[in-house]
Amino acid sequence: MTLNLKAKIRADIEKNRERVKKLGPGLITGGAGDDPAGIVTYTVVGATTGFSQLWLLLLSTPMMIAIQNTVARIAIVTGKSLPEITTAYYSRKLTILMILVLAVANILTIGADLNAIAAILHIVSGYPTIYFLIPITAFIGYLITFGKYRTIKGVLISLTAILGVYIVSAVMAKPHLLDVLKNTFIPHIQMHSAWIMAALGMLGTTISPYMLFWQAAEEKEEKKSVVQADEVGFDTIVGMVWSNLLAYCMIVTGAVMLYGTGTDIPDMQSLALSLKPAAGEYAFALFSFGVVVSGFLAIPVLAGSTAYAVADTFGWREGMDYKISDAKGFYIVFVGALVVGDLVDMLPGVSVVDALYYSQILDGMLIPLLIGIALLITNNRAIMGEYTGTRFQNIFSIFALLVTSALTLVMVWQWMQ
Repeated sequence: MTLNLKAKIRADIEKNRERVKKLGPGLITGGAGDDPAGIVTYTVVGATTGFSQLWLLLLSTPMMIAIQNTVARIAIVTGKSLPEITTAYYSRKLTILMILVLAVANILTIGADLNAIAAILHIVSGYPTIYFLIPITAFIGYLITFGKYRTIKGVLISLTAILGVYIVSAVMAKPHLLDVLKNTFIPHIQMHSAWIMAALGMLGTTISPYMLFWQAAEEKEEKKSVVQADEVGFDTIVGMVWSNLLAYCMIVTGAVMLYGTGTDIPDMQSLALSLKPAAGEYAFALFSFGVVVSGFLAIPVLAGSTAYAVADTFGWREGMDYKISDAKGFYIVFVGALVVGDLVDMLPGVSVVDALYYSQILDGMLIPLLIGIALLITNNRAIMGEYTGTRFQNIFSIFALLVTSALTLVMVWQWMQ
């Protein structure tokens, strides 16, 4: 009896080890969700609303898991991307509109993320941010265009793990545990505009369109079989929980350090400098290190999701396993997104806050459309056969569709005021 129990436990441990080894697209996608733009948003949410929106972040976790699992399942079962299926079964014009909005939103976010990394390096070195933008862009472009995919994947997963510095930062902030728990598990809504706008920004950052395109493209590129769906589900759960845990810690840190201080936070540099005297040198160093790491993780994902989507829309060869000469269009879009993001930063009168604001509006308009298309595809037996969406995926994806649709309407209405 004891020997059988030991054998079963050993088998379970070995199975879990194999599952951990297969972590990839879901974990990378989750980590990339907490890019510098997200760091600004989450920290500002804590600074302006305290702990009061932690319950919203908890609620968004199953929605993220359901949506990401849905698009990953579609990619694995069909071997096709969302743009390819949308063009074949619905409308090419709809696909082009969807990809155009995605590309503009991604490029604005790339520009904001590049600026954020440069701002941190400016604070540390004293040199102007312009000195860092081109070298950072060139390094990321070189890593993608001349590196092998497996090496890139290993680097991205390593960077995802390093983002744990934000958990350390939240612990060092010493939040009041009872207040944190109460605001995490007891929902309440404040109707003033600052709270509503913070909620819109947080959920818009948490459920981002580029995350859907990136994970689906990566699952397709890895050529996983249908029987591997459970491993993909586990990978996605780990990635989305990790992403929201980091976001949770960012909100907590922002609330402890900045809530009630009246500090104005127009950009990453102001945010970092405002944390420095309150948090101390070590917490500031952790925060700054996390910004740089998250930027190097998120920018390739943003540019990559754009390149995959454009290539699939126009039928180009795509994938990081190909050489430049074999997938010219894919790599031109990839590097072009980085370059245009740089140019956005160099335009006079364009601020990082503007880039973040308009990218969130575009994301808000695109998210309900993407969720709706994903739901139509995953429940279409002509496409998915016996592998249609699960009850969990459908329930929480529909819930996410309703929530994001309402948020989009509010977002557009407030923008027009």
